Parts: sequence; C-alpha cells; structure tokens
Amino acid sequence: MTDFSVYFFSSDDRNAAGDRYRFILDVARYLDDRGFLAIWTPERHFQEFGGSFPNPSVLSAALATVTRNLRLRAGSVVLPHHHPVRVAEEWALVDQLSGGRAGICLATGWHKGDFVFHPDLYEDRREYTFGHVATLRALWRGERVSFPGPDGRPLEVRTHPRPHQPELPLWLVHTSNPETWLRAGREGLNVLTLLDSWERLAENVAAYRAARAGAGLDPAEGVVTVGLHTFVGDDEAEVRRTVHDPVRRYLASFVRQKRGDAAVDGASSAMSDEEQRALVDVAAEDFYRRRSLLGTPDKCEQVVRRLAGIGVDEIACLVDFGVPFDTVLGMLPRLDALRARCADLCPAPAAAPSAAPAPGPAPDGPGATGEPAATAGETARRAGVPDGGLSWYYARP
Repeated sequence: MTDFSVYFFSSDDRNAAGDRYRFILDVARYLDDRGFLAIWTPERHFQEFGGSFPNPSVLSAALATVTRNLRLRAGSVVLPHHHPVRVAEEWALVDQLSGGRAGICLATGWHKGDFVFHPDLYEDRREYTFGHVATLRALWRGERVSFPGPDGRPLEVRTHPRPHQPELPLWLVHTSNPETWLRAGREGLNVLTLLDSWERLAENVAAYRAARAGAGLDPAEGVVTVGLHTFVGDDEAEVRRTVHDPVRRYLASFVRQKRGDAAVDGASSAMSDEEQRALVDVAAEDFYRRRSLLGTPDKCEQVVRRLAGIGVDEIACLVDFGVPFDTVLGMLPRLDALRARCADLCPAPAAAPSAAPAPGPAPDGPGATGEPAATAGETARRAGVPDGGLSWYYARP
C-alpha cells in the first residue's frame, strides 16, 4: 500500500518556539494513535526557512518519548556537517529510545553559508556523503572502523550505544540531479524527493528501479517518498481561502532565501521584487492545482492514486507551511480519512525507464498553472530556483 507520513519544514516564525515544538509533539501523538507510518524532521541552519530544526536527532529523541509506533526520520542529515561517528552515535540513541524506529535521509548540502562546521568539505561534499554511506552502515552494524587520529595515526572505533535495528534505514534526498536516482538505486538507498514534474518523477522512479535491478537488488524494495504540501478540507473554496496566504508566504520565504544565498555565494539575482511576486503567484497556483494535497478528499485522492500508479511508496505530508496550528490539528482527521480511502493502493510494479507510465492529465484537468510554462520557468531561473519548483534547499545532491 502507499503509506502516509508527515514532514515538518516550517518557515513561519511568528509563533513562539515553545508553541511550535508543542505543536509538533501534538501532531506526532495523533499520527501515532491513528497508525500513520512516520514523521520527518529536517536539519537546517542560519535561515528562517526551516530554522526551527538545527538537529533532527534531538527532536527525534523527544518524539521517541511520546510515541510508540511512529517511525522517526531525519529529513535530512547534511552529512558533510558531521563526522559519521557522531551521526551513528546520535541516531543509535534515538533508535534505542524508540525501540527501533529511527531512519535517516542523507543530504550533501550546497550553500556556502552553512559550511561553517567543516569549510574544508564544501568542494568535495558530494564525494564525502557518498563515500561515507558504507561507513555509516558499518558503524551501525557494530564493526570497528578506522579514522585518522592525532599525529596522523589511525584510530579504530566501535560506537555505543548499540542500536536496536540491525541495519540503518537510509534515504537520499533528491532535487534536480537525475544521477542521484541512479546512485541511490545502485547503492540500495531509498529516495526522498518533491514533486516538481509528473513526467520527470515517473522517469526517475523507473530509472531508480532499473538501477536497483542492475545492481542485483530487488527493485521493488527501494522506498520512494514524495513530499507534498497538505491541507485536506470538505469545501474547495474554504481550502483555497485557508491556504492562499500561507502558501504564498512560504514560497516567498524560500525565494528570499535563494536571493540571499546568491549574495553569500558572490552572485547577484537579477529578479526584481515584482518578478518575485509573480513567481510566487505562479508557483502557488501550480502547487494548488497540480502538485499538492491541497483541496477536497476527491481531488487529493486522485493525486495519491496517480503517485501510486508511477511507483511511489510513501507520501510525506508537509503540514507546517503557515496555517495556524489549531487549524492544522483540526485538519488531521480529514487527512486520516483520506489515508483510509487510499488504503487499497499499492505502488505500480517496477518498470524499465522506457516503460515509465504516461503522466496523464493533471488531477484537476488539463489546464495550465495560469502562466505559460516557459515564462514561469524563465522567471524561476532568474531567481535561481530550478524548474520553477521548490527544492529541499539541498540542490543537486
């Protein structure tokens, strides 16, 4: 069946930090009681966008104490910010506290402003991340691993505490690089991604399954998780009113960050404030109509069924994009009802890339987003936003 989880990545800091974390705990308790699969919390630094989440292992340790069944996942750990031994130790502790419910999605990072931790790893961040996948797995299994020590002498370590699970569930975050899907498939990693294009998602999922098969792995066992902005309501007009301003504030925060990132990297964005507002309007409408679980149960069910049809295993519902906390908590029973409606769905069998399912019409009809695709794409490129979509911020891992 296609599983449902919830993803947190808030950009709205108008709420007090204590209220935000209480909200996350309240959502987690509800998900745990109702049988949702997992909860995802990211790693972010020095930015409003996602800035409530500097360390997912700390938050997951807290979540472990208030849940019994919900899987606790980092979405993501930016591996070049950490020594792999620290990652293994921290998440083994979460695994013990939770009775074996920990999982990690790895990201490479990309923004120079984040690399105050290990500036020497910035240029080789991709190689560092992929190079330590085997390291993390070995440490998790209890093997002794050698690392450089003082005076250039190697030191062997075996981490403690020992985790509850014998193997560490690992995802790889994906934004815009198709090679990431192939690498994840060959190395037996799961994939966490966003829906930026139905056609591209279908192609990438098929390529991922084929890469797993080519590496001698069961193509069906790899988990593809897709994140979607989510708010389910019984009345379409009311849902639109509820999410209209929060979605635009969320996207505007992202675009502002991208412009700030360009300044840190020594570049400049040619986008004017007017163009920024136009991009946000285009992206928000596209999100609502084609790439989200924003709307009525009937509309959202079509999206879920279409995702299952191209082989998606799990939908990570992003719920903290600026809608008031009490309103989100009131929405959760409708999300649970949608999950029940889709309980019969199973992801489509693996297929070769050439046999990827046809995308079909958008869930609400064949219309466009309100602006020709080429125009929206050009506006986005001037802002430094790939493909006019919202990335996980970790570009081209």
